Amino acid sequence: MNQTLTTDYKFILRDENEIPFIEGTSMKVVELVTSIHAYGWSPEELHFQYPHLSMSQIYSALAYYWEHKLEIDADVQRRFEYAEKLRLEAGISPFVKRLRSEGVIERKVILT
Repeated sequence: MNQTLTTDYKFILRDENEIPFIEGTSMKVVELVTSIHAYGWSPEELHFQYPHLSMSQIYSALAYYWEHKLEIDADVQRRFEYAEKLRLEAGISPFVKRLRSEGVIERKVILT
């Protein structure tokens, strides 16, 4: 049985792992924040991109983020590092290797 914990923020709950998410959705606060960091989206653009979220839910999630910024930014960083680890472990796909050998795409250098 999944247990949710309430917070002091309307629409924001914490799951059994204490990850904050928007009530009535599967959207985690960290996912919303990642969209802002990655694309520079405003609250209005977030609403356009995620029409299932109300503006009230978005602003509540953002208020929660600003009050828990260090914790959530650390989670963003952990997720990025994990994704980067998986990317490096996976290596270049055979499809991409073939496209490069045929000159269809150029080698992309990723600076870290």
